[in-house]
Amino acid sequence: MNSQILQVIYLIGSVSFIIGLKMLSKPDTARKGNLVAAFGMTIAILGTIFLYEGILVSNYGWIFGGLIIGSILGTVTAKKVKMTQMPEMVSLFNGMGGACAMLISAVEFRHLTHANEAGNLPSGELLIIMLGLIIGSVSFVGSMVAWGKLSGRVKDYSLSFQQVVNIGLLLLILGAMFYTIYSGTPDVATYFYAIWTMSVIYGILFVLPIGGADMPVVISLLNSFTGVAAAMGGFLYDNKVMLVGGILVGSAGTLLTIVMCKAMNRSLTNVLIGNFGGSSAASEGSEKFGGTIREINASDSAILLKYASKVIFVPGYGLAVAQAQHVCHELEELLEKEGVEVKYAIHPVAGRMPGHMNVLLAESNVAYDKLVEMENINPEFATTDVVLVIGANDVVNPAAKTDPSSPIYGMPILDVENAKNIIIMKRSMKAGYAGIENELFYQPKSSMLFGDAKKTLTQLISEVKAL
Repeated sequence: MNSQILQVIYLIGSVSFIIGLKMLSKPDTARKGNLVAAFGMTIAILGTIFLYEGILVSNYGWIFGGLIIGSILGTVTAKKVKMTQMPEMVSLFNGMGGACAMLISAVEFRHLTHANEAGNLPSGELLIIMLGLIIGSVSFVGSMVAWGKLSGRVKDYSLSFQQVVNIGLLLLILGAMFYTIYSGTPDVATYFYAIWTMSVIYGILFVLPIGGADMPVVISLLNSFTGVAAAMGGFLYDNKVMLVGGILVGSAGTLLTIVMCKAMNRSLTNVLIGNFGGSSAASEGSEKFGGTIREINASDSAILLKYASKVIFVPGYGLAVAQAQHVCHELEELLEKEGVEVKYAIHPVAGRMPGHMNVLLAESNVAYDKLVEMENINPEFATTDVVLVIGANDVVNPAAKTDPSSPIYGMPILDVENAKNIIIMKRSMKAGYAGIENELFYQPKSSMLFGDAKKTLTQLISEVKAL
């Protein structure tokens, strides 16, 4: 009877995951979708603890102790994390999922070998364990390296012939796995731990050389790895809800990776091989572009904004760093009261992870219909009086269309240069995340408004009110 009830709970949990994921696709339902998926996970966990016959009551202390500690750590971390640190948090939490899959494989390998001391390990079960170990290890270690790079603790580094080394090590791992499974070698434990070690090394080499501008793609890819590793656990335990959850995360992460690759003009093959899009040095600026920087003050900027018919805000990581989303929304509302049409141009990789700007602006109650995706907003720049670029850089850099030698060449960008006036808010002339100068800054229609985004937007609000 308990087993039947548990299967019904797993079904409800699986359906909750699917509905929650569907709701996450729209900003106005994303919060509810997160709660629906969390509900499904909660009942699946509780159902497993109390209804699964293989769990001993004597282990409840360990189980609930882990749940309580994890819940406290997760809640405190989520409440304290800043929006600018959200990508690091995503990498860290994603790595924890990979670590779980890795440790599950290690534990189940030990159980499998003890249950079959005479040898003749079942190849199917051993294959699932090995795949979970390899994918989980790469996801865990790669996510930790990504977390270090996003937080500035780890620098870009690449070996000579990095791609050859990566491919060679991956083939060695796969070769060792199949040899261990199908050769019948009695020394299977040695091979298992050797494969584990090589997988950890590969996880490091896979992410370490990748430049900061390409980290959104890496985070998405590692997220899909974690999902696949979790699905291996579902196969291993014949656990339907674990299998469905893993497949959903793996497939969604893979689709998002493809979308991100398209948005950044990267091939999925290069992502899988590693060592793509490394950082590059800044170029020569005015000498290269043959123009000069034109500064503008808050007063003149306010005049342009107030008497414009149409204004487009282009948010970027600088907006997140300054925690200026609420002030930005206040300026938007003020301009709309003056009869100005205001929209937000959202680039797929603005910020440090997919959807970063959407989440940031939704936090300040910006209307969802004002957040316009790149392919829909680009035709509107030609009819826009003023574009206010707030801390964005690489996603508005014309070099992506004009400079074949640029590392971002071919990446779809926001066509802000087509607007009548461009005001670019930055702290300084420092290069963006990709490490290259921006030709847009030197164009005649562009004006630089230097300063912290939050303080500068506050000044703009005061100036607009004073007019």
